[in-house]
Amino acid sequence: QVQLVESGGGLVQAGGSLRLSCAASGRTFSWSTMGWFCQAPGKEREFVSAISWSGGRTRYADSVKGRFTISRDNAKNTVYLQMNFLKPEDTAVYYCALASSGVLSTTGYDYWGQGTQVTVSS
Repeated sequence: QVQLVESGGGLVQAGGSLRLSCAASGRTFSWSTMGWFCQAPGKEREFVSAISWSGGRTRYADSVKGRFTISRDNAKNTVYLQMNFLKPEDTAVYYCALASSGVLSTTGYDYWGQGTQVTVSS
């Protein structure tokens, strides 16, 4: 069984930064793809970023390229999302997810965290 716990959300002004963390339990973390998704009020959940098991490959949604950076520390079973130059439209609940298949993709995630709220004020 895998459990994912996000932290680091909060309220920030436009142009500011936040760093989200996702701590994972379970032995599958080190060889799993990890992803971040977000869901704004009234909208469907959408892909933000993903990172391969080694950290050597990453993928980003066009809307966050150049502003967000995903990273992981397998020794700590933790994945991070550094969010810079935040915009009001980034306001959403951010979810961490794990894909045990190891495929770097926007779909196919088996486990999800409970989410952390990010609010960007204008």
